[in-house]
Amino acid sequence: MPSQDYDIDIMIPESEITAKVNAMSRDISKYYAKSEKLVVVGLLRGSFMFVADLVRRLDLPVEVDFMTVSSYGSSMRSSREVRILKDLDGDIENVDVLVAEDIIDTGHTLSQVLKILSTRKPQSLEVCCLLNKPSRREVDIPVKWVGFDIPDEFVVGYGIDYAQNNRNLPHIGKVRLKD
Repeated sequence: MPSQDYDIDIMIPESEITAKVNAMSRDISKYYAKSEKLVVVGLLRGSFMFVADLVRRLDLPVEVDFMTVSSYGSSMRSSREVRILKDLDGDIENVDVLVAEDIIDTGHTLSQVLKILSTRKPQSLEVCCLLNKPSRREVDIPVKWVGFDIPDEFVVGYGIDYAQNNRNLPHIGKVRLKD
């Protein structure tokens, strides 16, 4: 969608994101302090900035892997049809796994990803997310670390897109369609 069809209002400034990611990294480092290896699994594409900032601040042995899953395409609403476009490159059996998600909405996508990962017998499987929309949840997802609970708004920035645009914004912004 061309940029002239919508405006973006800042919802969470860059400074608040940085402070929250720093705090989450400290908590995660403490939680996994005795872990021999933590594999952080980012769900692409939206989580790439969050994963990069999070793992840079973790004070423990960490590997990073990615999955590409899709349920949105170029729409503002989830289709609820989850497609795995890229699977993990590494083995997660008997290691601690942390799934890092940019935003949890209905929970359908993440629920399916967690089912797939649990069949691979990780030592532990936890979830952290930058943004959480509890009012939209349709599937119960156990989320250990949440950055921000947000209202039911379509957001962009800090890796999150609208039709592949606005990922590069340093803040989280609310998309407002023009009349």
